[in-house]
Parts: sequence; structure tokens; C-alpha cells
Amino acid sequence: MTCFQHKPYEDYPKIIRNFAANYGATAQVASGVPAMCDGVTQGEPGMELSLFSRDTIAMSSSIGLSHDVFDGVLMLGICDKIVPGLLISALTFGHMPIAFMSAGPMPSGISNIEKAQTRNAFAAGDIDRSELIASEQAAYHTSGTCTFYGTANTNQLIMEIMGIQLPGSSFTPPGSKLRDGLIKKTVDTILELSNKDISFGEMLTAKSCINAMAALLATGGSTNHLIHWVAIARAAGIIIDWTDFHNLAKSVPLLASVYPNGKADVNEFQASGGPAFIIRELIDAGCMYSDVATVSKGGLGEYTKVVWINEVKILDQGIIRDANNPFKKSGGIKLMQGNIGKGIIKTSALKTSETIKTEALVFNCQNKVIDAFNKGDLNKDCIIVVRGQGPSANGMPELHKLTSPINVLQSKGYKIALITDGRMSGASGSFPAIIHVTPEAKNDGAIGKINNGDEVIIDIKSGLFSVNLSNEELASRNLCELNNSNQGVGRELFNIFRSNVGSTDDGASIFMDNS
Repeated sequence: MTCFQHKPYEDYPKIIRNFAANYGATAQVASGVPAMCDGVTQGEPGMELSLFSRDTIAMSSSIGLSHDVFDGVLMLGICDKIVPGLLISALTFGHMPIAFMSAGPMPSGISNIEKAQTRNAFAAGDIDRSELIASEQAAYHTSGTCTFYGTANTNQLIMEIMGIQLPGSSFTPPGSKLRDGLIKKTVDTILELSNKDISFGEMLTAKSCINAMAALLATGGSTNHLIHWVAIARAAGIIIDWTDFHNLAKSVPLLASVYPNGKADVNEFQASGGPAFIIRELIDAGCMYSDVATVSKGGLGEYTKVVWINEVKILDQGIIRDANNPFKKSGGIKLMQGNIGKGIIKTSALKTSETIKTEALVFNCQNKVIDAFNKGDLNKDCIIVVRGQGPSANGMPELHKLTSPINVLQSKGYKIALITDGRMSGASGSFPAIIHVTPEAKNDGAIGKINNGDEVIIDIKSGLFSVNLSNEELASRNLCELNNSNQGVGRELFNIFRSNVGSTDDGASIFMDNS
């Protein structure tokens, strides 16, 4: 099976080889990497390998480049862990010129709002599976990146804003004349960088890293990047943590409203100004460094232009706004702390930041939450706690199966929130979800000591979340028993990863020194 997101790359090696031959150069495929699609593996046991695929990709691509026979590198990547993995590898080969190449999003099918409504209706039992499948097929109807602003499209925007792929390349559709031109221009660019002996390590600096963080915050991008960017920065010799994102968010305005933070998809975002407008506004507002090296000869200034119009304008105030009229004055992600630990909440899609203070309902896997939902046991104000989902426990899978049921509960008027040491990714945000909680339950985290009925408080404005227990009571409690099988569909092969992975706020990487 070929994932629709990766399908456009099928013919790229031949196309690149032919373009390179026109310049008297030879192009070879150095290596392929696992191209896992999180959308396909949602709710399946294989999702437990998703986060670990990032470091596997870094190692796989490094093996391909280790032969030391290349003058430059083109990296083809779109999806959630592929681009971060490739980028970590690229940084270990920083002596070479390297450029990234997107493939672009599929044309818009049904709206993401309509797709979400259908999923909610299925979760509520109002429609049957055939109607759900018909909706999914209408949404994901051809090849190209999915059109919601999740991790894959956040990858693309950040790569463009960092200047390591060409201007306008993130959301140009596959198969278009402009996309063909971008492929040819990228081949031309990498050969030119090679001739000038301009290395990737010279291009990716601390300023580039800060620009990436600002872009993530300004667009309400995927929460996964608060894990990935810590690991990527460390590969570049730059130390950042979640506090840096939290503090930067205070100065970076939220300028975009793209699903799941708004109604628009990425094609509408691009048509309304896209990354070019975001870059221009952030530079003008003093929230982004312009003096960074890029693969484009014109520097980051070239990235503030759109190739098919002379001037970047706001074409829809409901999708993009300027820095003087933002959707919110602070970026779309916030650090939460308390006696449970620390975690991340995506605020860009939340309609309210009211404090939630209610009982905890505790589960050790998402399937148990679904069972409780189907029985009607969640029909009340509650904070759902799902633990044993961290990288050391089971690889930290996405918990997207919970999105629709929780949305259904929210639509009934209940005050509902989620606390987990797992992930919810770029599609989280419509309800309060404190994710990536660390220390995780497997590593003696307090999330593993919460019991059903304990009162839990989430105060988003103050950045606090806690269980209403004294320090003495919390310390005296035993940790919950976790019974992750870690067996089947290759999970047993990754025990060495689970045993050596760093904490989530350290990038959940096996490359960290955990001594």
C-alpha cells in the first residue's frame, strides 16, 4: 500500500535524475526511510512505533549518507516523523549542502469541519460505518498531503520559514506546473550550493531555530513539534526546552486560523497569503530574524514574496491577520505545571480558558475510555486521565481515537478535559488537553498516582494543573500498575528504544545521554 501523502514522491527519483543530467550531474537514491502514516495507524498497535520511527529515520538516512560519495543531498519528506528524522540526520552531515523538497497538499475535498462532524456523528452512534468511510474517502480523495494543519503541514511550513526548502514550496499542489518548476529549481539550487561549498551546518543556526519556534507559535502548529524541536536543536548543538517556547509565546502573536484551529484548510491558507505573509509579518513585528542563510540566494526576504503575485496581501481576515490585529496576542501553545508534573496545552483552538475543577476518571489505555464512553459512564463533568502512554511505557502513540468522543461529550454541555502522558498531535485543541505530561507514569510520575474521584484543577490562564492532594498524601500513594504488552507488529523489536529513550521534555530521543 502507498500512502496518499507519499504517493507524489514515487516518480521524483527519475525526475530529479533527469534534471541533474541536464547540468552534467549524477543523482542517486542514497537510502529510503520508513514512511509511516499516522493517519493509517490511528488506534492500531503499530501506532506505538510512530514516535520511535523519527529516530529510526535519522539512523536510516545516516546509513545511506555514510558512504561519503555525495556532493550534496536532497531530502524528500512530508509526514509527521519523517521530516524531523531527516533533519536530525542532516545535522550530523552538516558539512554538506542539503535542501529539503516538499510534494504539496492534495486539492481540497470535503471540508475538515464536515469531516470532523461526520466522525463525531459516528462516535455518537448517529451514523453507520459506511457513511464514515464515504466521508473519509471524500476528504482524502487523491494523492498529496492531507489538508488540515497537523504535524505534516506544520513540518512543511517550518522548513520553508527556516529557508531550507524553496520559497512557496510548502503548499504548492503536486502535479502542477509550479510544482514541476520547484523540483527543477531545487535540483539547480543544491548543485549551486555544492559548487559554492555552502554547508548545511552553516545555514542552520540558533537564529534559524528560533524562527522555527516563532513560526510554530504564530500559526498554532502541531504540539508534536515541542518534542521534535528539542531533539532537533540538540542535534544542532542548541539547547532549548519547553520553557523557551512558553516564554517566546508571550511575544509572538497568533496570526493564522487553520483547521483544527479554524475552518480553513491549508489550500485556503496558501491562497490567503500563506507562509510568505506570516514571515513578512513576523519580521516586521520583530518576532523573527531576517539575517539567516537560506537555500534561496535572496535570503529570507525572498520568502516574503509569492511567485504568482507582486505583493502579499491578506485576502481573508478569517484565515490570516497581521501582527497588529492577531487572533490572539500570544502564541497557540502553553506550558502547564503543577504537582502532577508539566505538560503542554494547545490554546489556539480553545474558545474559553475557564478553570475546570472536577473529578478525575482514570484509565490506562484509550480503548478503556472508549468503552466507558459507549456505556455512558462519561456523561458528566470530568477530567479524563489516560496514563501509561509515555515513550518509556509504550512508545507514546497518538490518542486520536479520543477526539471525537470527547467532542461529543463537550457538545452535550459537559465540562470535559484530558490529561495524559501520551500525545494528541496537531489535531488537538478543540477541548482542553494537557498532553506530553512528564514525568510519565512509567517513570514514577504523579500522573500514575491519581485515583478515580480525585479532584483535579486545570487553570489555563495561570498555567497550573494539579490534583487536590497534600504532598504527603501524593507521596504515600503507590503507582498504578501498567500492563503494556509491547508485543506484536514489531513492537518487541523496540524494547531497546523504550529502555533508553529520554523524557518527553528532552525530546523523547534515544540519542540523548540518559546517564
